[in-house]
Amino acid sequence: MNIALRPSLTLDDRFARELPELTVPWQAEKAPDPRLLVLNESLASELGLDPASLRTPEGLRLLIGNLVPDGATPVAQAYSGHQFGGFSPRLGDGRALLLGEIVGADGRLRDIHLKGSGRTPFARSGDGLAAVGPMLREYVVGEAMHALSIPTTRSLAVVGTGRSVLRKGLLPGAVLTRVASSHLRVGSFQYARATGDMNLLRRLADHAIARHHPEAAEAGRPYLALFEAVLAAQATLVAQWMLVGFVHGVMNTDNMTISGETIDYGPCAFMEAFDPATVYSSIDEGGRYAYGNQPVIAEWNLARLAEALLPLFQDDQEQAVALAVESLDKFRGQYGDAWSAGMRAKLGLSDRLDVEVTSPLVDELTTLVHAERVDHTSFFRTLSRAARGHADSVRGLFVDVAAFDSWAQRWRALGPDADLMDRNNPIYIPRNHLVEEALAAGTAGDLDPLGRLLGAVTRPYDERPGLEGYAAGAQEDFGTYQTFCGT
Repeated sequence: MNIALRPSLTLDDRFARELPELTVPWQAEKAPDPRLLVLNESLASELGLDPASLRTPEGLRLLIGNLVPDGATPVAQAYSGHQFGGFSPRLGDGRALLLGEIVGADGRLRDIHLKGSGRTPFARSGDGLAAVGPMLREYVVGEAMHALSIPTTRSLAVVGTGRSVLRKGLLPGAVLTRVASSHLRVGSFQYARATGDMNLLRRLADHAIARHHPEAAEAGRPYLALFEAVLAAQATLVAQWMLVGFVHGVMNTDNMTISGETIDYGPCAFMEAFDPATVYSSIDEGGRYAYGNQPVIAEWNLARLAEALLPLFQDDQEQAVALAVESLDKFRGQYGDAWSAGMRAKLGLSDRLDVEVTSPLVDELTTLVHAERVDHTSFFRTLSRAARGHADSVRGLFVDVAAFDSWAQRWRALGPDADLMDRNNPIYIPRNHLVEEALAAGTAGDLDPLGRLLGAVTRPYDERPGLEGYAAGAQEDFGTYQTFCGT
């Protein structure tokens, strides 16, 4: 069967071979009637796969795990996790499978992973399945994040299964084929530590170093260097989320990767009216994972990773804790540096400007847009017009125009670069009402709205005629927006 540009498709099972204690060999449930809903042809080519072959019946079976290449060992991965602050020692892939690892045409090693492929031994009370809507959400939001240059897992395909899934009612089922640098999580280390097997914990850390942070192997304290590398990657990642108004929605420790990629697009959304208290997830009743809390939660999650790694830092626990605290203390500075640099770029300001000049300006702006609940994306994009001398559009976003004018006068005096702003402020994001329209249509079998939305958000900085509706917020009758995890 020819399913690849190369002579044959090879999926390695290195994770399963090196860390069998963290895996359960398993097979995807047979889909009665697989139908391709969307295929990421550019990603397929990056992986060295032939998109035309993936569209064949055999290719679809490969994409959903019903056809397993020779030598591959599909496994459900074990991990723990703090979910909304409460520790669950045994979570794992309840409805997912790691098919194996693939070296792409670009030489990069990636996981090929399934979501919605059926119950596994970790499924607990879940059915192991996924509905079309949530899988299409992960596809479109992940591709939007990739286009925004934010590290992310990506979706290779969404395939309808021909099986109904019971949620609030019967919905058509689907499997998402996900591609990631790996699926190692903070929860993976928590699980290894909870077993009490220090050899397993060390082997997992060595695996993570070799795969993601090889420079740590040369450090005097390689496992502490691993922790600091993860910390730096997550500080930059969350700063990027904040700069575009992305709300992950479920920042449990099992949803924080060691690679620094965004993972698990469940109850996620992009903030529209600026408000640090923004929550979209229907189950986040206390606002733990609100937009403004994301940096704090990231730091909290990293503290849990440090706890799991403590025995590898130093034999003496007191000294190990001191090393962990010293490293963790770097997070706020690294996050702050990444966020400040990104905010200066969004405002078109030179990075040579003194922070004592730019910081008060940014603080005042945050207070101003929060007070008036100005649309986050629209504000920054239209602000570049003001940098070119055309301020009417952005002034129209404010009721207190005088307050904005006072701020803008001081901002313009710093000589903002409008072209720099346009390169750093998207005009098209997956706006919530457009996502919901596309998912509803896709669930009903009409994928055209999804295709049009993808066309907009995968070129987020390139303003194009005819796409004005993709840059506008929802009408008032859209109401209060809530998202759901899809299980």
